[in-house]
Amino acid sequence: MNIIFLSGGSGKRLWPLSNDVRSKQFIKLFKNDKNEYESMVQRVYRQIKSVDSNAHIMVATSKSQASVIKNQLGEKIDICVEPCRRDTFPAIILAALYLKDRKKLQDDEVIIVCPVDPYVDSSYYSKVKQLEKNVTEGNSNITLIGIKPTYPSEKYGYIIPESSNYLSKVKEFKEKPDRKTAEKYIANNALWNAGVFAFRLGYILKKAQEMMGYTNYEDLYNDYEKLEKISFDYAVVEKESNVQVIRYDGDWKDVGTWNMMSEVMADKTKGNNVLDEACENTNVVNELNIPILCMGCKNMIIAASVDGILVSDKERSGYMKPYVEQIEMGAMYAEKSWGTYTVIDIQENSMTAKINMKQGEHMSYHVHQYRDEIWTVISGEGIAVLDRKRISMKSGDTLKIKAGCVHTIAASSELILIEVQLGKCIEVNDKVKYSIED
Repeated sequence: MNIIFLSGGSGKRLWPLSNDVRSKQFIKLFKNDKNEYESMVQRVYRQIKSVDSNAHIMVATSKSQASVIKNQLGEKIDICVEPCRRDTFPAIILAALYLKDRKKLQDDEVIIVCPVDPYVDSSYYSKVKQLEKNVTEGNSNITLIGIKPTYPSEKYGYIIPESSNYLSKVKEFKEKPDRKTAEKYIANNALWNAGVFAFRLGYILKKAQEMMGYTNYEDLYNDYEKLEKISFDYAVVEKESNVQVIRYDGDWKDVGTWNMMSEVMADKTKGNNVLDEACENTNVVNELNIPILCMGCKNMIIAASVDGILVSDKERSGYMKPYVEQIEMGAMYAEKSWGTYTVIDIQENSMTAKINMKQGEHMSYHVHQYRDEIWTVISGEGIAVLDRKRISMKSGDTLKIKAGCVHTIAASSELILIEVQLGKCIEVNDKVKYSIED
């Protein structure tokens, strides 16, 4: 299988655990077979590999999420980075051209596009694998997976098939309806649109040329900001007359709100929490180093991180996005390819962060023009490089890095640093990366 994962999202619906850097698919609230916490993207990756260990998986994502994907899926995962967000049609075209030009896939190869955030059992990905056979043996240009509805949802688009058979031609597509209209769709064998698309690579490359005028990856990448924001459904699928759909009757959940997440997360509570005996149907997730005490809480979601604290009725939590958008604060927590970065204090002209680095990993070799930094090692050992000079560091050591000094650090063991940034201009964009050989 050739799988393209679509990984995007602005991180508003599962705030405060999600943010612009750590979207919902990266929050570790599920558990694997070893009883270890894992995220949505790790769960989906594991499920696909359990169905097809030889599946080639590539992730199409924004630049801001590339590091966390490397952190969670490993350095060897293929990533197609979007220069900016332009919705699913440009993202899929860019990924297809990447597969052609960088991975040398042929036109007759079957490509399957999947979102990274459904909550399903592994039987679902057995159906995904079957798409390859459906595309190869059939004559349809696009093959979809449709979910048998369990209720007349107003949140999903609907696929209207020509029949109730397992495999059917698609008659038409319908936008998100009101409840009564959804009931009528379901009576006519309608299916929820799962956002899974399968096609031959040559088909989508032809669309790229006809609709956008691009035939190679580099040209499209360089012009990406000029592209229209449009979904793959609107641009291609709903205009294609030759589409078929396979029916999936198993459990499928789109975990897009805290209310839905509370139904599938591995543990009712996570972190340092105490709930009294009067609490009912309440979930608590605490990422802070202080305890949360809940008394008599009923039907509630309580979530705490360095980005903020949410206390919400479960049903109301699905309507939080416009309120979160009113909160003007940058992301305070981020997963990097080398570990994690947590802001612990912000003052005028200073910021303090805790850095956790994995053994054997290293930061980029970089420079800041407008701020000094002070590193203090809390635990572990590492090798810092300061303007090409190697400096051994261990617990208790401190290193001052002046603005304009090119620097990095490599972790000889698991390494914890406290970083203090000092300057009148402390911005994330004040960073230029170099090769260590430059």
